[in-house]
Amino acid sequence: MKKTIFIVDDNATNLTTAENALAEQYKVIALSSGAKMFSAFEKFIPDLILLDIEMPDLSGFEVMKMLKSSDSYSAIPVIFLTSITDPESEAHGIELGAVDFIMKPFSKPVLLNRIKNHLQIDELIRERTAELAQRTKQLELLQNGIVHAFADLVENRDKNTGGHIDRTAVYFKILIDAMLKQGVYKDEMKNWNMESVISSARLHDLGKIVISDSILNKPAVLTNEEYGEMKKHSMEGERIIEDAIKQTGDAEFLHNAKMIAAYHHERWDGSGYPYGMKGAEIPLQSRMMAIIDVYDALVSERPYKKAFTHEEALKIIMNSSGTHFDPDVAKVFNDVNELVKTISAKFA
Repeated sequence: MKKTIFIVDDNATNLTTAENALAEQYKVIALSSGAKMFSAFEKFIPDLILLDIEMPDLSGFEVMKMLKSSDSYSAIPVIFLTSITDPESEAHGIELGAVDFIMKPFSKPVLLNRIKNHLQIDELIRERTAELAQRTKQLELLQNGIVHAFADLVENRDKNTGGHIDRTAVYFKILIDAMLKQGVYKDEMKNWNMESVISSARLHDLGKIVISDSILNKPAVLTNEEYGEMKKHSMEGERIIEDAIKQTGDAEFLHNAKMIAAYHHERWDGSGYPYGMKGAEIPLQSRMMAIIDVYDALVSERPYKKAFTHEEALKIIMNSSGTHFDPDVAKVFNDVNELVKTISAKFA
């Protein structure tokens, strides 16, 4: 199948000349303005664009900026086909993202060879990008598998909190989605790999692996001494994940897991553990998990306590906004509490 080339030039003679030079090897669509080119995108996505610079409605540079700002069209290679020869314009065009400059008047062999070379390069880039995406997906599946295996290991040891990890992962995603929708902490979250963050949250209690069964599964309220031992699970989780990071390298999902495991018992007012961090010192992921973790503990039945109702748990959380919990995150949790309630009922 022939590749599709857009030729964008306000000069009819230039359009005809370029079209005649390319028609034998490519499907050519001649367009007299940038506006017509964007309209043509509704029917065709070209493999390459030949773009004039000096045009009356939108200059080639303006068209180029619009192309590169679009997720749909930014990857299309663009060659400026122009009579402008000054080095500054050429440098500006390359800076905007053009792959080449061809000067008018052009020779047919030069035009064909340049287009052929850039189409081959573009195809190679697409192939390598697809391969990289596939490998990345396989790596993510492997990472998620490891996370689930460790999470299940913790869950199977702790007989008092059955289903806690699965529930908190679902609530965590609800909270993330709501914060993104409302734009709360959008700057902090804009570069997050959401799948990685959500998956990492499943390891927040990883440190419980080293807590003795007599404490972890005690069917009664812990003594002060036992509670002190239980509190060590945050630092133990941090240590275990830090060791994994040293072994595997700078893995994003492990860093997220480390922050959540280490700091999800810190409190907004600085009265939490293990480090007494306060306010924005506490990583956002950990401040989010703090609310999710407490909510699930409140609405879950334990051998030593009855489950609170959703409404009772929500009241406790909102009363602790600004002391235990980040008030902005708590507000978002309150906004989606009905959805959380529905999901909680399904788990129950």
